[in-house]
Amino acid sequence: MNATNLYFDDVLTTHVLIRDWLSGDVTAPEHCTDLLARFSPAFTMVAPVGKQLDGAGLAAFFRAAGGSRPGLQMHISDLVLIQESAAGATVSYREFQAMPGAENTERLSTVVYDKTPSGALLWRHLHETWVA
Repeated sequence: MNATNLYFDDVLTTHVLIRDWLSGDVTAPEHCTDLLARFSPAFTMVAPVGKQLDGAGLAAFFRAAGGSRPGLQMHISDLVLIQESAAGATVSYREFQAMPGAENTERLSTVVYDKTPSGALLWRHLHETWVA
């Protein structure tokens, strides 16, 4: 893994927001709004099972799933900067999830970032694959 960079920091902080929201550690509606603001309106995703999701689907998922995974733990590792340009970057990483009483999961993920003219980083596309 490279030394810290804006994209790695964003992957890590976004996953903290996701964990806090899904676990119910934070329940204020503003938290979900802040989380969703990290994603492009043109966001697309391929979930580990192959299901495709757009920005509206992601928003509906997060709004409905707040607090649905009590005790959720997430760990991100193996961050790799695949490419970077003035318009954004592509980053891959490994994500581990654990919940009390449930089987641990692991996935390989690749996120494509858009960088706005103001310098904000937006998740444009996410592709996740289960690790066997």
